[in-house]
Amino acid sequence: MTCQHLKEATDTAPLSAYPDGCPQCVAEGFHNWVHLRLCLGCGLVACCDSSPRRHMSAHHAAEGHPVMRSFEPGENWRWCFDDELLG
Repeated sequence: MTCQHLKEATDTAPLSAYPDGCPQCVAEGFHNWVHLRLCLGCGLVACCDSSPRRHMSAHHAAEGHPVMRSFEPGENWRWCFDDELLG
């Protein structure tokens, strides 16, 4: 099963490289982010829901961009926040 958001989402280049982790966590002085995610709506890179500050979920809530993908090496799965589907 998939949704229209996942079908229409195209890979997006990140806004910039993030060798030091979640840019929002780093800017706030935190280094305990877990995994990175890439918003396919705008290219923002942020931390996952396993991270204490859950910046990608906060980005979805604020901006409404429905699809993100893993930004971890070797992973290419996607998640639709609106329909709660993995793709």
